[in-house]
Amino acid sequence: MSLPHAILTALVEKPSSGLELTRRFDKSIGYFWSATHQQIYRELGKLEADGLIRALPGGQPARGQKKSYEVLPAGRDELARWTAAPQDPKPLRDAMLLRLRAAAVVGTSGIEADLRRHLELHERQLAEYEEIEERDFPPGRDSTEDRLRHLVLRAGIDLETFWTQWLRHALTQFGELPDEGGRT
Repeated sequence: MSLPHAILTALVEKPSSGLELTRRFDKSIGYFWSATHQQIYRELGKLEADGLIRALPGGQPARGQKKSYEVLPAGRDELARWTAAPQDPKPLRDAMLLRLRAAAVVGTSGIEADLRRHLELHERQLAEYEEIEERDFPPGRDSTEDRLRHLVLRAGIDLETFWTQWLRHALTQFGELPDEGGRT
């Protein structure tokens, strides 16, 4: 149920067309809640049919023109209801952790190289988040909106920091394992 709420959040922040929303997802919300362009367009139709959003007035767009949406009071109410509702944390599901567990019984061939690849990916993501933090959250930006947005970014930074530290530790441990003849 979170994709509709992610879309409502983005539209409350700024009325947008489907294309603008997909671009904004690619640059912000998509870091922690991904969605394909097709999913976003499909959800826009459902939200409009449910009376939570509407196309902005100004006539029907001609073929190829953008149709922009805004959140209606019912959509804002739904977003406030969802925001206030308790929700349990989701259990961690990570294929790399499962693969390491499996490697304990079938051998470690190929895992070390993928651990290194994961480390590089997490280091890149961490660097990107840190650039966003430096650019978008200079000292003094402390409105409620800025603080909450920064808090979300800090979660991403902290998670990537965890993964880079854990992967370095895992690679150190991996290097201390007896050679199984085929480990890379």
